[in-house]
Amino acid sequence: MKRILVDAEHAYEVVLTHSWNLELKQKFDSRTRVAIIVSEQFTPDLSGLGDVDADIHILKVPDGEESKSVSTLTKLWNWLGAAGFTRSDLIVGIGGGAITDLAGFAAASWLRGIDWIAVPTSLAGMVDASVGGKTGINSDYGKNLIGAFHSPVQVIVDPSWLVTLPDRDFSAGMAEIIKCGFIADPVILDVARNHSVPSLRLNSVALLELIERSIQVKASVVSQDFKESYAREALNYGHTLGHAIEIFSKYQLRHGEAVSIGLVFAAELACSRELITHESLALHRDLLSAYELPVSFDRAAWQKLLPLLSLDKKARGNTLRFVVLESIGSTIRLEDLTSDELDAAYERISS
Repeated sequence: MKRILVDAEHAYEVVLTHSWNLELKQKFDSRTRVAIIVSEQFTPDLSGLGDVDADIHILKVPDGEESKSVSTLTKLWNWLGAAGFTRSDLIVGIGGGAITDLAGFAAASWLRGIDWIAVPTSLAGMVDASVGGKTGINSDYGKNLIGAFHSPVQVIVDPSWLVTLPDRDFSAGMAEIIKCGFIADPVILDVARNHSVPSLRLNSVALLELIERSIQVKASVVSQDFKESYAREALNYGHTLGHAIEIFSKYQLRHGEAVSIGLVFAAELACSRELITHESLALHRDLLSAYELPVSFDRAAWQKLLPLLSLDKKARGNTLRFVVLESIGSTIRLEDLTSDELDAAYERISS
């Protein structure tokens, strides 16, 4: 078992374990009620919890990004109200990143904030969505535009969930891991280069190292800058275009798939400014492609993606801000990109 400390608005641990239910049970002490939020296609096996005194409510919501809506959140609030949830009770989100985002925001907004725990079941959820205290739902105008910073009291990461994770979702999670390698920990890139999706799924030691290192990257950044004043923006490497592509695709692309394209786009911007080498740019394409992730997007979509970029949370007024690399392991912000530079970079990733 490994415990990684995140020192945000309050300190909490990310626990790496192979017994998620036993770890979770310990947090039920002194709780009168526990709401467990899951997708409607998923029923977690809670038999391992044994006897607990808390009154447990299983709340099922739509799967994926569809769950992150005002209508779903309203239903959650009504469920919590009908069950009499108080500030001493607990919310648990068991599922992918969409579920933990939703559960966290429900916890942040109910009675102005009650405790919650994230139990991510996807690779992306383990290394990204569940860690850091960002909670939220989607607006018609963009992803995660409605939200709050509200850290969990614990994140329980159990790699055994990944055994049944589809390859496509495994690949999507690798985009966030590879991102962490580029922005802060090049060892991640070295480990990832020696594997593919099939080989990594069979190598529990290498997979656990990638998960642990990625969580360490995020924990370190979040502990320095909880509310994304500046340093935390590094974690959004690849996300400016990535989020726009997610919206444009109506979430038919996985988050990691869209971010993968965004990573290559950001690398193209940096390379054109001579901040990184052509070899570093090629590493983006080669490594992401090796994990069966897309590195290009529809040429005809660019004019529709442009207005979506302005909805990015890093934007200030009418100024677009892109996180790019100045070297592997170090990021900067570009705020003076011209439309010609953006057009040319997109042209180079167009298919």
